Amino acid sequence: MQEDKKTKLKKGSLAVQVGLEGEDIQKFVIPISYLHHPLFSGLLDKAREVYGYHADGPLRLPCSPDDFLHLRWQIEKEDGGRLHHVHRDHHYHHFHRALSFRSC
Repeated sequence: MQEDKKTKLKKGSLAVQVGLEGEDIQKFVIPISYLHHPLFSGLLDKAREVYGYHADGPLRLPCSPDDFLHLRWQIEKEDGGRLHHVHRDHHYHHFHRALSFRSC
C-alpha cells in the first residue's frame, strides 16, 4: 500500500507537477511570485487549455521537465535571483511572451 506523503512547503512556495502526456511527471517547488511572471503566465494559459480550470489534484504543467528547468532558469536570470515582482511594463510583457520553449 502506498503512503500519502505531504511535503511541507516553505511559506511563499507552491508545488507543481511537470510533464507531458506519456512521460514521467516530476514535482518542483517554485516561489509563488512566479505566478506573476509573463513566461510562467504563458505556461499557466497552456495548462488551462490542456487540463481546464477545474482539474483535480495539484497544479500540473504541460511541459517537459528539461524545458521547465530552462524556463525557471530564464526567470531567475531576468530577476537576478531576487524575489520576483509583478511586471507592469506593457512592452516587457509582450517581449517575454514571444519567447517559447519546445514543449512549454
